[in-house]
Amino acid sequence: MTLSALSYNPQTAKSFIDEVIERSHQNLYACYQCRRCASGCTVGEETGITPDYLIRLVTLGDRDAAVDNALVWQCVSCYTCGTRCPNNIQSGRITETLKKMSREEDVIPLNPNIAYFHDAFVQGCTRWGRVNEMEFMGYYELKNIGKHMLSFQFRKAYEEIASQIKLGRSMFKQKRLHLKLHTSRGRKEVKQFYKIAVKKKASLKKERRSQIKNRQE
Repeated sequence: MTLSALSYNPQTAKSFIDEVIERSHQNLYACYQCRRCASGCTVGEETGITPDYLIRLVTLGDRDAAVDNALVWQCVSCYTCGTRCPNNIQSGRITETLKKMSREEDVIPLNPNIAYFHDAFVQGCTRWGRVNEMEFMGYYELKNIGKHMLSFQFRKAYEEIASQIKLGRSMFKQKRLHLKLHTSRGRKEVKQFYKIAVKKKASLKKERRSQIKNRQE
């Protein structure tokens, strides 16, 4: 795997790494690039970027590359990286932090389908306290199909609908598709937490836009 050369940006490096450390609660300064995390990363080969490289992007102040890459969205949070790290750095928490930052800055993911998947999961949990398969997949597919329709890719939209109908039939026959609606206690509390998080996100997004504007000026 060949990666491009990195450049150091002293003007933004310190503030950026401190922000990531504060939000992820991981001491990135303790990383000495032994690459033990890279050898165990389950998605590194597919994404073309490994946890050690991502940490390096943060420490060098390359904010754009750090929040806009495949690993941030495709990390499965298996925590193999943290288990292997001699300094107990959990890179999964770093990718989660960078993912939040990318949403705050309205960065379009390299693979929008993954973002749709995350949104569908959060919406389902917030509404019912747990995920219901039919609602979860229905919301996800509507977003996915809508993307094709808005870009006038009607054939792709049709193929997506056809493939999901075929998959749904197969899962239903094997009793792997559950139609029953499941709920859990404490849904009101979950919704309240979500509302607080949304307000905080809006505030952070406003602050981030102001910072980006100042950097551009």
